[in-house]
Amino acid sequence: MAPAATGGKKQKKKWSKGKVKDKAVHAVTLDKATGEKLAKDVQSYRLVTVAVLVDRLKINGSLARQALKDLEEKGTIKKIVGHSSGNIYTRAVGGD
Repeated sequence: MAPAATGGKKQKKKWSKGKVKDKAVHAVTLDKATGEKLAKDVQSYRLVTVAVLVDRLKINGSLARQALKDLEEKGTIKKIVGHSSGNIYTRAVGGD
């Protein structure tokens, strides 16, 4: 004999997917205020990486990499570690 009908389909349990992180809205171009803040504040940072600039200045990662390259050419910062996954810079102090 067949089991008795339960009167409908079994409902699937719905699991929560966890917390949803808000999407960060970072600048993709350097405006005048951000450019001035970049030039002034980076001189006081001991550790300068792409992540530091993205976090503190709220700029895009590609913009941060380009800014680091420009600051290194100007002599404001100097490279400590160069690696394919990322570069680490520090402020340039004294005369070279």
